[in-house]
Amino acid sequence: MTDHDASMGSDRPGHEGHEDAPGSDVVLSSRVRIARNLDGIPFVNRASSEQCEYVVRTARHLLLHVPLNERMIWVDLEQSSSHERQLLVERHLISRQHAENTIHRGVAVAENERASVMVNEEDHVRIQVLRPGLQLRAATEACMTLDDSIGNHMDYAYRERWGYLSACPTNVGTGIRMSAMLHLPALRLTNDIGRVRQAAKDLHLAVRGFYGEGSESTGNFYQISNQITLGRSEDDILEEFESTIIPGLVQYEQAARQVLLDKHRRSLEDRVFRAFGTLGTARMLKLDEAMKLLSRLRLGVCLDMLKDAAESITLDTVNTLMLLVQPGHLRQHVGGQISPEDARGARADIVREILIGE
Repeated sequence: MTDHDASMGSDRPGHEGHEDAPGSDVVLSSRVRIARNLDGIPFVNRASSEQCEYVVRTARHLLLHVPLNERMIWVDLEQSSSHERQLLVERHLISRQHAENTIHRGVAVAENERASVMVNEEDHVRIQVLRPGLQLRAATEACMTLDDSIGNHMDYAYRERWGYLSACPTNVGTGIRMSAMLHLPALRLTNDIGRVRQAAKDLHLAVRGFYGEGSESTGNFYQISNQITLGRSEDDILEEFESTIIPGLVQYEQAARQVLLDKHRRSLEDRVFRAFGTLGTARMLKLDEAMKLLSRLRLGVCLDMLKDAAESITLDTVNTLMLLVQPGHLRQHVGGQISPEDARGARADIVREILIGE
């Protein structure tokens, strides 16, 4: 096995949980991902076992021995346990697809968990950089620097007419995907989330859940990303996302929060304080219930509703709890396998301990 446990040592990943990050009341994190493939080797879904193994061996050597702007730790996903892979998914360092694949595959994770390189996910190499809050430009610059460093030692599949080739047609061109994880509870409460989905569709954006493609919007979190990379430069995509799309959605959510404060304050306060009361007293919590209640608590913290009742509860506190209640981290906390019923009890215990010190 590898020394990858060093990257799992903190309860708070490097890219989330910073309440002083720009726009952190609405934007949990920013992510930039670049898809690349090795020239002359079939895409992952068409490659032989030997070819997939060659890609892993080549990428692993490069990522561990070539100087990069991030110090990487290698995780062999074939040899790691399902629990270890689940931890990586919950920390948004690999995708669910990457965790569940059965081919030769691995991931290199930066020590601070702000970058990872998935090898043999859908493409041979998927480079991603994460930053807390709304920091798309910083994430883009770091991701492109990492891409350049890797590209200096890898022969990428590139064609003058099409740009970088990818297993997914929507990634052909620059191969870059920018996304932000947004917390949109007010838009959900005002029944405006449907408008967000329609606007995203009109703008050719993808709207996904908490864990990306195929996941649900647990806790009113939505991942918004671009769908088209062909014929567009990285600068064009960044400018649109950084200056128009994400700020527009943030303002839309903030306006909805103000409407709730102006017209439905008592009802909103009731939701927040009922969430706080339940989380502080419950003896058993299912995951969906915990995330729903933490979402309401997070909204209350952002609107300063709890400063008199529980001033020690900060945005960082809630963000950390949203990670700790996930199944993999819950199992890590208790130190082994746990039954569904015991998991609900342990989840409630962790929440009470952190919220009220019980």
